[in-house]
Amino acid sequence: MQLISKLKTLVLTSLTLLFAIALIVYPQAALKASLRGLDLWWEVVFPSLLPFFITAELMIGFGLVHGLGALSERLMRPLFNVPGCGGFVWVMGMASGYPAGAKWTADLRKNGQVSRAEAERLVAFTNASSPLFIFGAIAVGFFHSAKLGFLIALCHYGGNFLVGIGMRYYKKDETSLERASRNPGLRNAFDTMHSSRLQDGRSIGKLMGDAVTKSVDTLLMVGGFIMLFSVMTELLKQTGMIHLVSHGLTWLQIPYNFHIPIVSGMLEMTTGIGSITATSEPLLAQLMLVSFLLGFHGFSIQAQIASILASTDISFKPYAMARIAHGTIAALLMIGVYEIYERWSLESILPLWEPTQDQIRSLMLFFEQNGPPVTIIMLASMMFIKVKRNREKTTHYQRLS
Repeated sequence: MQLISKLKTLVLTSLTLLFAIALIVYPQAALKASLRGLDLWWEVVFPSLLPFFITAELMIGFGLVHGLGALSERLMRPLFNVPGCGGFVWVMGMASGYPAGAKWTADLRKNGQVSRAEAERLVAFTNASSPLFIFGAIAVGFFHSAKLGFLIALCHYGGNFLVGIGMRYYKKDETSLERASRNPGLRNAFDTMHSSRLQDGRSIGKLMGDAVTKSVDTLLMVGGFIMLFSVMTELLKQTGMIHLVSHGLTWLQIPYNFHIPIVSGMLEMTTGIGSITATSEPLLAQLMLVSFLLGFHGFSIQAQIASILASTDISFKPYAMARIAHGTIAALLMIGVYEIYERWSLESILPLWEPTQDQIRSLMLFFEQNGPPVTIIMLASMMFIKVKRNREKTTHYQRLS
């Protein structure tokens, strides 16, 4: 064991040293890659995720999650073997995108609403891509077809659902001691919500301040990981190491044009998906690989989630295994869904309404134009709240002394 520990230290130290040397040798490429990651976080990620994060914090503080949990216990327990409050994490996680599901799962675990095994089941299927990213960035931005967004979304969320069903058997005998009422009516849900709010005990002002600071802190961490992995991917390209890694895909009989995009996507999902759609390979092959990367998440997002889970006793391993399963299932589902797409007319299998490219582009443009001001305002708000609280603590300690 000691030899393995020393070997691990040597490997990690060597990799970090090589990364530092690459930064010195290719400073311009590293700077450009870092700025690309910053632009993505500054204009899209921060303003699009922040409202969901703050709203979720308020819902947890006001006890609404507890009330919804009492109502959805009958659905979540038989399907996924998790408490009813997991329904909130599941729905909000799909609506807002990763890593939101991990954050709220960690919060439920810290509050004692789920057991460790239930939290590990929950985090495995509550981190999904948001509809805005699937339809806006992938379908319209990369494939230039809003219709394909429905195929990708169906396989992605369908695969996520099947992973959740499979995870119900993970440590299936380990569940929380507390269960919801056998008669989860609206009155019981309201009583649960009310008692949870009283138990929390924070005032509205304190709760809103906590919601802002916790949400901004989490998104700052997310931005750091986005920039880091953007730089790592670029340095692998500059040094040529990405070609050496991609040779390992030859034995899988994957077309050569996909080798570098797959390696890029394993590190940073968006970069890899953009490279896959830029190839001249068949559309079905592109859709399958895109579906796999969406389910796998990429090491950048996995690192974000690992960082969030590190503050709890939730194991990262079940989540990591679920990512391989999700990506594989989504890719296989795409084969059947694409067959239907090819055989029947689009009008018979897709909804009557679908967003046009102009509508989705206008939504993305809204984030690009309004994202930076929102980011600045919320960062300033967080700083103001923290300074004010530090002054209050100082004054309190001075009075005690």
